Amino acid sequence: MDEIGKNLTVFEYGNDIIIVDCGLAFPDDEMLGVDLVIPDIAYLVKNKDKIRGMVLTHAHEDHIGALPYVLREIDMPIYGTRFTLGLVTPKLKEHGLAERAALKPITHGNVVRLGVYSVEFIRSNHSIPDVSCLAITTPVGVVFHTGDFKIDTTPIGGNMIDLARIGEIGRQGVLVMMSDSTN
Repeated sequence: MDEIGKNLTVFEYGNDIIIVDCGLAFPDDEMLGVDLVIPDIAYLVKNKDKIRGMVLTHAHEDHIGALPYVLREIDMPIYGTRFTLGLVTPKLKEHGLAERAALKPITHGNVVRLGVYSVEFIRSNHSIPDVSCLAITTPVGVVFHTGDFKIDTTPIGGNMIDLARIGEIGRQGVLVMMSDSTN
């Protein structure tokens, strides 16, 4: 909505919550003395017993930058590609949280079960390597979450977005597609 940053999407069904991404935003010029802006997590803190995990689409600050601040309040497993978690780890070390963080590396094509949700990580492309889009199977249908993406015939790392798998998911039926791209 004409804003870049603070990417944090919550899915809740019954007693299960999953979170997609955990980003920060950088302050506007009028926000003197403010270094960064993080999402309001009051609802998540209040409902932390329902949280089954967090999944990360990629390692840009607007998608991972708020992790240390959220993990101070809520323990949960965090799933992402090796590259994404590789950039998360030093950030958590800097805040003294690396030892207690439950980082779970995945590869594209993996499906992770989190409460009532199944989350499939699908290879995507962006301006950073090892990006994922997500097919989130819920009790009421599939949500396709693109994360930031671009369709690039010469991607970083050489691996193209998995358009074949995305097409299969589309043919099987998608309840809603959540698309996020700054390109």
